Amino acid sequence: MNDVVIIGGSFAGLAAALQLGRARRTVTVLDTGQNRNRFAHHSHGLLGHDHRSPADILADARAQLQRYPTVSLVNARATSLSGALDGFVVETDSGPAVRARRVLLAYGVADQMPAIPGFAECWGTSIVSCPFCDGFEVADRHWGLLWSGDHSAHAAVLYGFWTGRRTVFANGHAIPDAIRADLARRGVAVVEGRVTQVRHSDGHLSELRLDTGAAVGIDVLFAHPRSAPSASLHDRLGIAMVDHPLGQVVAVDDRRQTNVAGIYAAGDLANPMASVTLATSQGAMAGIYALQSMLE
Repeated sequence: MNDVVIIGGSFAGLAAALQLGRARRTVTVLDTGQNRNRFAHHSHGLLGHDHRSPADILADARAQLQRYPTVSLVNARATSLSGALDGFVVETDSGPAVRARRVLLAYGVADQMPAIPGFAECWGTSIVSCPFCDGFEVADRHWGLLWSGDHSAHAAVLYGFWTGRRTVFANGHAIPDAIRADLARRGVAVVEGRVTQVRHSDGHLSELRLDTGAAVGIDVLFAHPRSAPSASLHDRLGIAMVDHPLGQVVAVDDRRQTNVAGIYAAGDLANPMASVTLATSQGAMAGIYALQSMLE
């Protein structure tokens, strides 16, 4: 019987494993290696690891966890989760079931690429989502934003810290007049029509083509596709979810616990504000709270 089984071995899951390992708790981390930011060449804004490959950072983290004999890293996919507090059972696609007193869900979310030719090929290279993650490297260049709802207005304004050349692509959305007026006042152009193709060379985009026949050249496109949990284990136990403009996340309290006793969640699965820094800190805290709950 493990103290904790962690489902997902990216930044949140490994941060939790580190805290639990240092507390000499038995932990099994189940991971498929399909971390959300595997498409990114570099991770930015993570103190001590700025401009390093996400894969390299995670490889170092796994190597460091090897000094903790109570932590096991297993390359496997969790296929089912059952049981209750102090007696959870996780079935996997390889090997025996894993039993644990507590469970941490850290399997993240998967971005759902729009059906626009060329979009997926550019994702993580010249189509990105976060200016704090990638804005510095493309500052003062021509930025585009693929509109996905009224929440996009804040993003278009925020980008002004990095560049004065901004174009919003309405992509079939009806942008309210008040927002259009504010964007115009800030020097942000709005282009009508749906994007039908992303022209690129090896993932580096050159222009967007629209159903109006227009073609607009830009250097980088910011987009916020919808996301969905990378697994459905939360559904089977009736774990509560919270809606946000681009999908759903698992609902947690201040101690990172879900509405099901003994099950915790951290990282992108439990926070719509995707960030490696947030995922790492939340994972560490989830591990600590799971540990503390065993004393109650």
